[in-house]
Amino acid sequence: MSVLSPRTKPTGPVANSLTTGQLPRFAEFYILGGSLLVSALLLLLVGFSIVGWLVLTAVIYLIALAILSSVVENRRKATDRVVRGLVTVAFLLALIPLVSTLATVIAQGAGEISWSYITSVGSSSFDPNTLTVTQTPGALQAIVGTLIITGIAALISIPIGLLTSIYLVEYALPKQGLARAVTFLVDVMTGIPSIVAGLFAFSLFSIIVGPKAFSGFSASIALCVLMIPTVVRSCEEMLKLVPNDLREASFALGVSKFSTIVKIVLPTAIAGLITGIMLAVARVIGETAPIFIAASFTDNFNANPFEGPMQTLPVLAYTGYAFPGKDIAASNASAWGAALLLVILVVIFNLIARVCAKIFAPKGMR
Repeated sequence: MSVLSPRTKPTGPVANSLTTGQLPRFAEFYILGGSLLVSALLLLLVGFSIVGWLVLTAVIYLIALAILSSVVENRRKATDRVVRGLVTVAFLLALIPLVSTLATVIAQGAGEISWSYITSVGSSSFDPNTLTVTQTPGALQAIVGTLIITGIAALISIPIGLLTSIYLVEYALPKQGLARAVTFLVDVMTGIPSIVAGLFAFSLFSIIVGPKAFSGFSASIALCVLMIPTVVRSCEEMLKLVPNDLREASFALGVSKFSTIVKIVLPTAIAGLITGIMLAVARVIGETAPIFIAASFTDNFNANPFEGPMQTLPVLAYTGYAFPGKDIAASNASAWGAALLLVILVVIFNLIARVCAKIFAPKGMR
């Protein structure tokens, strides 16, 4: 009878199969720190610059990460790490102009923003005794004009764009002639330059009203030409994301197509629809050329969109640099303040859109 010998236990350190063959947890941060140091030392020899330092750091980081991962891990993991590194670098490169623009606008415009600047109308006065021109900065006329012109454009464009997208997704057949024609026209309108939209609106109202056709409503029509295709495209994609199973389940219960769209499709896609609409509003609220052509600009307060020129924040920022007054520094400061106010308005509109999407979304999607 043979006796089974007990299994001997290994006396050396036990290797963990889950952690072998891979870089340490924070290896990428260590490599990045080393790349920053090496690139700084190399550039100190030939001339240091921030842009060159960042670019050289990215190159050294990707090369070092690929080599170390290939040696320690394997080729597949090395490729994955390099691709993730490239995506991260591309994201940071795309983030640089955005952060730089916001930082510049905030730094230049924060000193100009005040309650008096927001609530007063910009004007200039001449003192005959001292022969000096005093400029009073103000953006009330531009804020009101921006809200009126953009609001009218949104009231016209959103229903047209939303109903068009509903037709294309819910009613039109794939090869129907009208649907193909509408899609083609939307694609053409998407590529129309903004200045062409302004010329179109000004020419149209010049024929209807006369040569002095500057008005806020004319500028709103120009913005509609730019806003409608954006609303159609964004809403169309959001409606396509709604599962067909929801539509079929509604039809199986005997619900009409119109009720299915209103009570099932639109509430399901409401968050995406609001986001797309806000993208369209943000697309046109900062337009300068069409408003400058169709509504011109003025320092006077005008809240009537059907008569006389109107001022907007983008045009105020442009004219502050292109047509400064006697005090050039004050005009430039007013332009930066208008730019910062425009950014704040866009942020406020996006926050309102997020809140509305949260409120009106179906309970399971909140």
